[in-house]
Amino acid sequence: MIVLDANILLYAWNQDAPQHSAVISWVENLVDSGTLVGLPWVTTWGFLRVSTNHRLYPRPATPSEAHDYLSDWLSIPNVLIVQPGPRHFDILKSYMTEFRVTGPDVTDAVLAALTTEHGATLASTDRDFGRFSGLSWINPLSQN
Repeated sequence: MIVLDANILLYAWNQDAPQHSAVISWVENLVDSGTLVGLPWVTTWGFLRVSTNHRLYPRPATPSEAHDYLSDWLSIPNVLIVQPGPRHFDILKSYMTEFRVTGPDVTDAVLAALTTEHGATLASTDRDFGRFSGLSWINPLSQN
């Protein structure tokens, strides 16, 4: 399973982003391959928070448009919501203490813990995930 960070959804949605073409092509190939694609709640919330922010976009998504975009994702047969399981809190504590994660970086640790717990690979353009040794992650923008 590939777990998506919010930045992947945002680049796929925002046609004005310089990363849009590369990410949308990668996402389409991923979905077409039949690979399971995980959307954690924290990813969906991040997408909703950022895509509707009028300070970040000249024409942000309306709440309805943002929810419809996510509904389209969730209608794809191999896309599912990924939930924390029984080991999530312990893995999160381990990542936070070992890598001294605090403040806004806690969201990264949550995604890393969720991905690790499910034996998945995280897809993100955020290079900060490289700090979590043992985490399987890829940056679709650095793929050939």
